[in-house]
Amino acid sequence: MISLNSKPFALMGIINVTPDSFYDGGRYSCADSAVRHGLELIEQGADILDIGGASSRPGAAVVDPQEEIRRVVPVIKKLARQSNTPISIDTTWAATAKAAIESGASWINDISAGRFDSQIPTLAAQCGCTVVLMHSRKNPQTMQDNPQYNDVVRDVKSELMESVERFTAAGVQKERMILDPGIGFAKTFNHNITLLQQLERLKELGCPLMLATSRKSFIGTITGSPTHQRLAGSLATVASAFLKGISIFRVHDVKETADFLRVFAAVEQLP
Repeated sequence: MISLNSKPFALMGIINVTPDSFYDGGRYSCADSAVRHGLELIEQGADILDIGGASSRPGAAVVDPQEEIRRVVPVIKKLARQSNTPISIDTTWAATAKAAIESGASWINDISAGRFDSQIPTLAAQCGCTVVLMHSRKNPQTMQDNPQYNDVVRDVKSELMESVERFTAAGVQKERMILDPGIGFAKTFNHNITLLQQLERLKELGCPLMLATSRKSFIGTITGSPTHQRLAGSLATVASAFLKGISIFRVHDVKETADFLRVFAAVEQLP
């Protein structure tokens, strides 16, 4: 697991080495620009760098593992040589994860929690990686097709437990698992809001929770703001989750989130 370096929170900085991610698609598709951005995020306070070679936004096209590897491995190798900050590979493919780990990554962030590639749990066990298991249903092409739940918090909790059991059965230690409720993945606006209101119920699973709400569409639904103007709304979700005991946040805006949480924690006298 990660050391928080005496901070009450940890920030996972996002690096999308893709042409089509919903917020910064194409901005860091060149390896050199992605590496520069990663080093900037570390200076701003990132505790982990999450590097992805395929967009998982609703409707995103499938990218095969060889193309993912071509995009992410040069970035991971260069960042691993220039920094000791843990590197996470954002992928659903075991082949991509393996190549990333061999290049210097030590985390696997799988939005499918092993549903898409059954070899991911085995690989995670073999390499002793920290794994982020996110809740989702279907795939990015179909996940927003009328998602329905009987009780969204109870159902997400149950399905996350199934993910934990899947990885435990493969030999992954529970202490190395982090759970992500998957805000915006197979969720309506109301599902997202309900999950954010009741995050404490997911803490009962016994694993740390990571929140990834940065600049997502439900914030735009509330504020009417386009993606590039959703920082304030993103920070509101961080504040709410932080008060509920969530301490790991996957964000685009590392410096702003770090400054916000330092001040918020001091004012609220949080540990």
